[in-house]
Amino acid sequence: MNRKMVRIGAAFAAFTLSLGGAAACSDSEDSGKPTKISMMVLGDKPSNGRLEAMLKMLNPRLTEQANATLELHYIEWADWQTQYNVALLSGDTSMDLITTATDWLFAWENAQKGAFLPLSDDMLKKEAPKTWAQVDAKGDWDLTKLDDGQIYFIPEDNYTQWTNHGFFYRGDWAKASGIPDGTITKFEQFTQYFQWIKKNKPKTYPWDVAKQNEGALTGYLQGHTDWVTLQEVSTSSYYPFQIDNSGATPKVTSWYYSSDQLLAAATEAKQWNDMGVWREDALNYDGNTREEMYAGLSGTEQHHTQTFVTQVVDNMTKKQPGSDPKMFYWGQENGNVYRDIKTHGAMAVSANSKHAEKALQVYDLIRNDKTDYGLLNFGIEGTDYVLTADGKLDHPKGWDISKDALDSNFWGGRMDEFEPTKVTDAPNKADIYKGLDAAAKVYPFSTLRVKKDQIDPTLTAIGGVFSEYIPQLQYGKVKDPAATIAEMRKKLKDAGFEDAQKSIQADVDEWSKTHQAK
Repeated sequence: MNRKMVRIGAAFAAFTLSLGGAAACSDSEDSGKPTKISMMVLGDKPSNGRLEAMLKMLNPRLTEQANATLELHYIEWADWQTQYNVALLSGDTSMDLITTATDWLFAWENAQKGAFLPLSDDMLKKEAPKTWAQVDAKGDWDLTKLDDGQIYFIPEDNYTQWTNHGFFYRGDWAKASGIPDGTITKFEQFTQYFQWIKKNKPKTYPWDVAKQNEGALTGYLQGHTDWVTLQEVSTSSYYPFQIDNSGATPKVTSWYYSSDQLLAAATEAKQWNDMGVWREDALNYDGNTREEMYAGLSGTEQHHTQTFVTQVVDNMTKKQPGSDPKMFYWGQENGNVYRDIKTHGAMAVSANSKHAEKALQVYDLIRNDKTDYGLLNFGIEGTDYVLTADGKLDHPKGWDISKDALDSNFWGGRMDEFEPTKVTDAPNKADIYKGLDAAAKVYPFSTLRVKKDQIDPTLTAIGGVFSEYIPQLQYGKVKDPAATIAEMRKKLKDAGFEDAQKSIQADVDEWSKTHQAK
C-alpha cells in the first residue's frame, strides 16, 4: 500500500472514531470488560518486579475511571532505532499509545508514513479534555501538525527539562590534573584530564565508552561552529545536516560534508585512541559504562543535563565520596546550545489501534490525574519512594537505582505540577538550569516540515556511509583522518548528499517566507 492510501485510511479511521466509532470497539468494550491499552516506551524492561507491582495498583484505578488497563511494551536499547521503526510500521494492532519525538524518535517520518492516527480537535476534546485544554492554552497544537493540518501526536509541553548533551567528569581528578578549580571550560582540556587519569589511575579508563557514541566528534563540532543541527532530518542515529543561521537567510550545510572542523575533531579522537582513553574494543563493547564510572573505573560519561542533575551527582557523591562530579556541556565554550523543543517527548496513537478512543482516555488520566501520574512515574509510596516532611521525594533506606528502579519511562506526557523536588536532585540544580537558561537559544525550526518522502532513499544511502565511517572516526581507529574524511565525503556525494541538501534547502526557503528563523 502506498503512503497516500495509508494516510487516507488513517484519516478515515480518525473520522469514524470521532463520530463514536462503534465499529472500532473491541469485544471487551462491548462486553463491559476492561480494555487493555498497550503503551510503547523506550528502554530496557525492568526485571526486578517493581513495574508489575505498580501496575497492580494503577490498573484498578484505570478500570474504575475508564474501564481500561495499561500495559507497557518496551523497545529495548539494543538496536532500538531499527526495532522502533519496524514495530511502528508492522501493522501490529496490539499497540495503542506510542512514545515519540520529532528530534530523536522520527515522529514526522512515521506520521508521513501513516504510522500515527490523525487526531481531530473534536476527538481530543471529547476523549482527552484536560490534555486538550492545557496544550491549547499554550498554543502548541501547531507543533504537532503536518501540512495537511492534522494533529498527529500530543506534545510534552508542560515539563521542564534540559537534554543538551555533554561530558560528566570528576572535579577532583580534573583539579589534580592542573585544571583550575577542577572545572573544564573547553573541549580540548579533556586531553589534559585524560592524560592525568591514564598516568595516575591505571585501572581506570579515562572515558569508558560503549558502541555508538558521537561525543568525540559532536562535542567538538558543536563547540567550534555556530551551526544549528537540523533536528527534523535524521538517518539511523545520525543528524547529517546543520543550518548556518548567521546570514540573512538560513543555509543548509553539514559538519560531516563541509566543515573544516571535522578534521580537527577526528584528529583529536585519534589522539585519544592512541592514548588509550577508551578500551580497544569500544566499537563492540556493550557494558554499562555509567556503572563503571560509579565504581571509579571510568573518569568520564556522556549524556544530557537531566541525567546529570537527577542521577549522576547523587550517585557519584554517594559511591565516590569527594569526586566532585561536574558537567561540561557541548557548545559551552561558544554558547551554541539550544533549549529543548516541546516535542522532544510526545505521545501518538497508533494508526492500527483498535481502541483509539479508550487509549486517549487512559492517556488523559496518566497525564492529568495526580494519583495515576504518581503511580506510573514514581511507583508505590513506601516501597519505591517516600516523601520527606518538607514534601521532597526520597527513596527508602537501601534503595539502589541500579537494582530497584521502576523504569516505567513515561516520556510523553510529564507535567511540572506533578513533579516533586527530589532529595537526589543535584544541590546546585537550580543554578545549573539558570546558567543554561541564560545561555541557551530557542530552536528556531520547530515548525519546519521537511518533505522527507522525496529524499528517503538518499537518506538511507547517507546513513549507510555514515555507519561505515563515523564510528571509525569518532573512536580514532583510522591511520589518516584527512584521507578517511575525503573518502567518506566522496561516497556521500555519490550517495546523493548534495541532492538531499538542495531538497532540504528548498523546504527551508519556502518555510522562511512565512517564518522568522532568528
